[in-house]
Amino acid sequence: MLRILIVAPNWVGDTLLAQPLLARLHQRLPGVLIDALAPSWTAPLVARMPEIAEVIATPFVHGPLQLRERWRFGRSLRQRGYQQAIVLPNTFKAALLPFFADIGLRVGFTGESRYGLLNILHKLDEAKIPLMAERYAQLAERPGDAPGLPLLRGTLRVDAANLLIQVARLGLDRSRPVAVFCPGAEYGPAKRWPARCFAALARSLAARGRAVWLLGSAKERELGEEIAGSAKGDAINLCGRTDLATAVDLMSQAEVIVSNDSGLMHVAAALDRPLVALYGSSSPEHTPPMSERVSVVRIAGLPCSPCYQRHCPLGHFRCLNELPAPQVLQAIDALKLA
Repeated sequence: MLRILIVAPNWVGDTLLAQPLLARLHQRLPGVLIDALAPSWTAPLVARMPEIAEVIATPFVHGPLQLRERWRFGRSLRQRGYQQAIVLPNTFKAALLPFFADIGLRVGFTGESRYGLLNILHKLDEAKIPLMAERYAQLAERPGDAPGLPLLRGTLRVDAANLLIQVARLGLDRSRPVAVFCPGAEYGPAKRWPARCFAALARSLAARGRAVWLLGSAKERELGEEIAGSAKGDAINLCGRTDLATAVDLMSQAEVIVSNDSGLMHVAAALDRPLVALYGSSSPEHTPPMSERVSVVRIAGLPCSPCYQRHCPLGHFRCLNELPAPQVLQAIDALKLA
């Protein structure tokens, strides 16, 4: 049996954009067994992908090379008998583990001078392949070949038992249709729709009989409190009260999800929930949500957008500050929810 090791990306969104690659590998190689190396913060998400047989969480953090530790970890993988590794991050460090594990075929983009560490090299033409998902999918093909199109879509498993447990633990009311808001964005504030706008939208949806749940990491707890406070009881702040796997389960119950361009936006797309995706400093032309039930909302015609900066270089954040809640509500209506 062919065994492939995937070195997964470090970001939640990029991890989900790699799913078409996994699906393509299964299509091309029936019976293949695919394991994934993933950082601890994305490992629970990768474990929900049906294409993955086993997830191996890595102990490494951003920054230090930790060469000795990587050598030991890589050597521990030798007994698993992988014939091939596909390295998705473009960093030198990401290519070390398959090399130390003596995996025969090591595939990836040229990246940070990785000649030798990788022995099947792809060259990335960013202008020809602007979509991140297509770039990853290219690694399932021979070097020089285009990614197979249309991309195969992935999905995520939902743990029904965990859902029931967590709904009870959090005291959530499921008697009303649920709207989930994902107000955070790990990249920076230039991707975050203002709290006052999320609060205004929450009040509008609550008036229509919707329950509103705010989901995000512990870093967004304060932001969630600000939104919930401004919404005057019309939104429940769950930011920091769930792990990533539980967030997946709760999002699966949403009638609609409203999200900034963030990892949770891509989770919503993978769950195939109706989605309104808000874009400011970034562009849907590079990392769009892979879903047919999505409405992308952005302010068109701004000469400064997209800037791809973490903070607005001009200080005004017009690309999101000038995006009104009624426009987002119209986008929800356009999804024609049941």
